Amino acid sequence: MSQFNESSSQQPPQNNPGKKNNSIVYWVIILVLLAGCLYLFMSKNKMAADNDMASKMMQKQIDSVKTDRASLQSDFDAASAKIDQLVTQNSKLDSALQGDKAQMAKLREQISAILRNKNATKAELAKAREMITSLTDKTKDLESRIAELEKENTVLTGKNQVLKKEVDSTVTENIGLKKVASVLHASNLRMEPIHKRRNGKEKETTKAKRVDILRIMFDIDENRITESGSKQIYIRIIGPDGAVLSTKSNASGMLTDSKGAQVSYSVLKDIVLTQNQMVKNVSVDWNQEGDYPKGNYTIEIYNEGYKVGNGSVMLK
Repeated sequence: MSQFNESSSQQPPQNNPGKKNNSIVYWVIILVLLAGCLYLFMSKNKMAADNDMASKMMQKQIDSVKTDRASLQSDFDAASAKIDQLVTQNSKLDSALQGDKAQMAKLREQISAILRNKNATKAELAKAREMITSLTDKTKDLESRIAELEKENTVLTGKNQVLKKEVDSTVTENIGLKKVASVLHASNLRMEPIHKRRNGKEKETTKAKRVDILRIMFDIDENRITESGSKQIYIRIIGPDGAVLSTKSNASGMLTDSKGAQVSYSVLKDIVLTQNQMVKNVSVDWNQEGDYPKGNYTIEIYNEGYKVGNGSVMLK
């Protein structure tokens, strides 16, 4: 009995179910907490990665907008400079080109307003790009039309120069005709060899040794072109030897004829002319220094470089 009891008291104690269940609960809690911490850690890392990616994308968009804005500004400046150059070089544009100029000025103002807006959206910048393209196209069209106008002006200038030459030629011709028409004409030319007697009386003679004065007489016909006033008549007296008679006392000199040649004359006579009226009996005396040789004497009368009358006389 005592042995039975003793052996019974020495048996190992049985496991406690309550204590085992508590251990399981603890481990479950620990696992749940670890899983929660892992989830929070992974969520935090994902959120940080997402934020970093979003930040990079935003920065990329900002950089893209800045690049687009800079490119737009550069293109806009180039188009504006070209327009200003065309307008400056062609300040006198026709009415059609003035209309194009007004349209381009409006486009430039709209584009400039978008580029000045620092908060302009990508859509607004895209619209600005379209307007700059349109502005560039209009600039090229304006340049082409100006080139056409300049070509037309060159042709017109050439025609005007030809016309001007023709007009100048006609004017010159008319002036020449008027000048010729205004030249005086001498008529009724005669020459009287005069012998002066001791008593002062004069007598006409044909003997060379008795001639003291050669009196040249002529009329100036009426002229409707020449204006009234004092006119100069040049007289050439050519002796029998073919030489022009010339003396200092008669103020002999040189004249330029209608062909530009220098011609000697014997004496100059000033006459007073009234337009469209004849001047009758113009008289010029030639006083020879020395004797008159025998032979034929020729008289030529000049006005404005043209020979307007001639005659001769024979001295025996």
